[in-house]
Amino acid sequence: MKRFKLFLLVFTFYFLVSSVSTAFAQDSANVRRGWTFGVLPSFAYDADLGLQLGLLSNVYYFGDGAVYPDYYHSFYVEAATTSKHYGLYRLAYDSKYLIPNHRLSIDLTYLPDKMCDFYGFNGYPSYYISEYANSSSDQYLTRAYYKFQRDMFRFSADLQGTISKPWFWNVGIGLLHYNVGSVDVASLNKYTKKDEDKLPENAPTLYDQYVSWGFISPAEANGGSHPYLHGGVTFDTRDRQQNPRRGIHADAFLTYYAGLGDMADYNNVKFNAAWRHYVPILPNRLTFAYRFGTQLNLAGNSPFYLNTYLNQLYMQRVIYEGLGGANSVRGILRNRIVAPGVAFANVEFRVQVAHFKVGKENFYIGLNPFMDAGMVVQPTACRVMKDPLVFDITDPESNIDESRLYAPHLSAGCGLKVAMNDNFVLSVDWATALDEQDNSKFSNLYIKMGYMF
Repeated sequence: MKRFKLFLLVFTFYFLVSSVSTAFAQDSANVRRGWTFGVLPSFAYDADLGLQLGLLSNVYYFGDGAVYPDYYHSFYVEAATTSKHYGLYRLAYDSKYLIPNHRLSIDLTYLPDKMCDFYGFNGYPSYYISEYANSSSDQYLTRAYYKFQRDMFRFSADLQGTISKPWFWNVGIGLLHYNVGSVDVASLNKYTKKDEDKLPENAPTLYDQYVSWGFISPAEANGGSHPYLHGGVTFDTRDRQQNPRRGIHADAFLTYYAGLGDMADYNNVKFNAAWRHYVPILPNRLTFAYRFGTQLNLAGNSPFYLNTYLNQLYMQRVIYEGLGGANSVRGILRNRIVAPGVAFANVEFRVQVAHFKVGKENFYIGLNPFMDAGMVVQPTACRVMKDPLVFDITDPESNIDESRLYAPHLSAGCGLKVAMNDNFVLSVDWATALDEQDNSKFSNLYIKMGYMF
């Protein structure tokens, strides 16, 4: 009930501030001009990351309104943290007009994560034992067992130009820097008031065991810096960029990652492809939307932490991690499926149940039943085990089950959407994994802005 009241309070505040900020740049013809801005609450809830609170601001410049509903410049700033020790700090810029006939996107992001999920490699062959994840503190097993520390810094600068509509070319440069390691127990205990809830200092985690067994090499055990270069093509026939009703948005691209310093042996080339299709069934009422994609390691060595990152041609949101979780396969544990090569799919119906107006603002309430899937297509070479607590490194074949290595991980659920002017969409998704190996919790809630794709 407290979360529900907080949700209503934040959404009401969000609506009021948004309405005020847009009113300053709106005339009788509903064409926005000049600057629009406002400081808004950064509010979300994620079954994996917890309750998110912070502030954000999205500043648009529409100029004389000639390109409306497009904008000349967009600046986005966000700073937030979650109840499960995840931080989000982002500055982004986007424009199709700074460089004539080209779209420039720049992203600068820092994502510290004191309790990042780590469930081993290759999905199903690395058994998930829910009792380990939910254990109360004791000398050996704690709630941090399936966790490690992972801080990520990201910079990207991406440029898109037109080949011949609807075909576009894309190039970009960037840097991913990871600082990874064991859970910082001392730091986490500072947030814990009761002594009985504090984590013991020397309890091992699955990450620690993978390092000690050599499944994670000494070079990659602490992270590293990886400048990258990517390029590819996009096919885009969507009727609108936000909340499309019809059209196809597909892309294919290559990314070359270099390794600096101790990571010099971890140069690699990855291939990504994605297909998104929006099929109108009832105009402005019902859309069938689906997405499928893949990420493959074509050459070189990829450190395990890069295998949890889904490459993008240009940044449209802050988090691209998976597979598993709010941004890839809802209902399945975040980072449950980690491998050099993965594939995923999302299928949903987007139903607009009711339309109404509040003042001059247009709203609709929608529902979207969905089904998500993810799977391994290129497994990690190292052997994995059913039960890490009884794994014998001297006899690794004694506790191995790879019969489901390529089996799909499935989840299903339904979302509630509250949309204002088709651009601001408050999304409340409920999802459940169809196999307890992917998540023992039946109900997983995600409250965010926008549709997932």
